[in-house]
Amino acid sequence: MRLSASGAELASLLPAHPPGGRVLLGITGAPGAGKSTLAAYLAAAHAGVVVPMDGFHLADVELVRRGLLDRKGAPETFDGWGYAALLARLRARPDHVVMAPAFERDLEQPLAGALPVPPTAELVVTEGNYLLLDDPCWRAARDSLDAVWHVETPAAVRVPRLVARHEDFGKSPAAARAWVHRVDEPNAALVDAARHRADLVLDLAGWAASFPG
Repeated sequence: MRLSASGAELASLLPAHPPGGRVLLGITGAPGAGKSTLAAYLAAAHAGVVVPMDGFHLADVELVRRGLLDRKGAPETFDGWGYAALLARLRARPDHVVMAPAFERDLEQPLAGALPVPPTAELVVTEGNYLLLDDPCWRAARDSLDAVWHVETPAAVRVPRLVARHEDFGKSPAAARAWVHRVDEPNAALVDAARHRADLVLDLAGWAASFPG
């Protein structure tokens, strides 16, 4: 289903959590589509927790070892199986705090044990580009989710946003544009090609100013 909804309407779209259980919602979309800000909005509105896929970036030292540093952000530069294992733990809702990794943008590195998910959290929102890819590790991740929403934002909004983001974290304007063209946009095409597997396709075109990341 494709939908353009206001923030107030999103609550009615969330899956209902079973008694004693919790809802795990995945949000996917192309780089710069607004996943992170939408996830934060939903978690704040519903006393939830955000666990981003970005915490499972491989460290630069490992990307160098594999010859993948110049493709950082592509599917093969993540620990997909580790991500799937964490989602399975969260799905089980153990009676203790589960610590999840984060991604530190100032360092451009994952940060272990940075995000606590308490057993009381009834909503966990996880956002990342590749939740709908038809590969074993991503299918395993998807199996733990109650629903996956794919968000769409026009390229005319996304691309300048991505260039500005890369500039903010140290790239020159020319290097930022080159990275978006060479890495981010091919990844965007891969993500968009899988949107037919989403439970909901959410059009964020009208929210471009409200959802900048």
